[in-house]
Amino acid sequence: MVWSVALNDQAYDDLKAAVAFLAAKNPTAAERLGLGLVDSIFQLEHFPMRGAPVQARPGYRRILHHPWHLIFYRVDEATQRVEIVRIWDGRQNPLHLSFDPQ
Repeated sequence: MVWSVALNDQAYDDLKAAVAFLAAKNPTAAERLGLGLVDSIFQLEHFPMRGAPVQARPGYRRILHHPWHLIFYRVDEATQRVEIVRIWDGRQNPLHLSFDPQ
């Protein structure tokens, strides 16, 4: 069974920012990162529960895209939909991580 996967606006901005930041230093690595993140995200079409629950945020799950990026998402079982809410570089200050729409 295939679930639908969608990035919200914040997650899309996170993805663009992560790739753009790296592209300034290494365009090849930036392309690899972008493609890898997208691949990790869309694997959730087949394995939506693979991520670990986020203890501080009930209803949210996370997966690690090695080595630094965390993909935060939530699953709606009734509609078989996965919403990607943030793509976060784990080296950043976690106090700046917000799940709230901006």
